[in-house]
Amino acid sequence: MRTGQGWLHLAIVLDLYARRIVGWAMAPTLDQQLAADALAMALAERRPAPGLLVHSDRGGPYLATRVQQQLAAHRAIASTSRPGRCLDNAVAESFFHTLKTELVYQHRYRTREEARLAIFEYIAAFYNRARRHSSNAYRSPDQQEAAYAATRT
Repeated sequence: MRTGQGWLHLAIVLDLYARRIVGWAMAPTLDQQLAADALAMALAERRPAPGLLVHSDRGGPYLATRVQQQLAAHRAIASTSRPGRCLDNAVAESFFHTLKTELVYQHRYRTREEARLAIFEYIAAFYNRARRHSSNAYRSPDQQEAAYAATRT
């Protein structure tokens, strides 16, 4: 996202089942630390069992040693898009399109902190809790997970 102070980059980890953003990080630079921070948040929140499949694009931050070590430490399986196959990452790309359309293009951010707060609020308060998704039978990600949990008890 462009701000008056320069770019603010966002990395996310999206749970494919409910389309919930389970990890995210923001920074002025797009690097392996950004991807590692988003992954760390997701792993801490979800505490997945070994064998978790983590899919990403072929961008350098996601293929970096630090991220690959995190995945290995949690016995997660790394999966990357095939070269030239942008549709492999369509769900994440759809989220970024939605974010830009519903939030980013509607505002001019003077500072990175202003953008960071708006994005945090969008993800935590709106996208995960209230925004309905056709892939979730028009439930929010949180409602989709609650419906699944109710079937497991």
